[in-house]
Amino acid sequence: QVQLVESGGGLVQAGGSLRLSCAASGRTFSTMAWFRQAPGKEREFVAAINWYDAITYSDFVKGRFTCSKDNAKNTVYLQMNSLKPEDTATYYCAAGSRVTVSPRLYDEWGQGTQVTVSS
Repeated sequence: QVQLVESGGGLVQAGGSLRLSCAASGRTFSTMAWFRQAPGKEREFVAAINWYDAITYSDFVKGRFTCSKDNAKNTVYLQMNSLKPEDTATYYCAAGSRVTVSPRLYDEWGQGTQVTVSS
């Protein structure tokens, strides 16, 4: 049974930091990604890391967020620094076969973790 479990969300003040984790079980994926979805908005791509540790970021998180993974733990992380109120959203972990910004092309999803940034 494939499962992705996110953790690490919470409430933080603007300028603060959070680290999200996503633990995968059941199989190993070549690509792990982070998406986010704010109320009333579409799910949007945040970052992805592939088998070779190549990382792709969306423009709005470059320089602030860092995606990494621990292969031994089958876990991917999203370190979020300099958080802004507009980063408030539910953050989802996704797994698939290639890096793409389209959420429809990922095979598995976690349940999401809420990140709220107060001003």
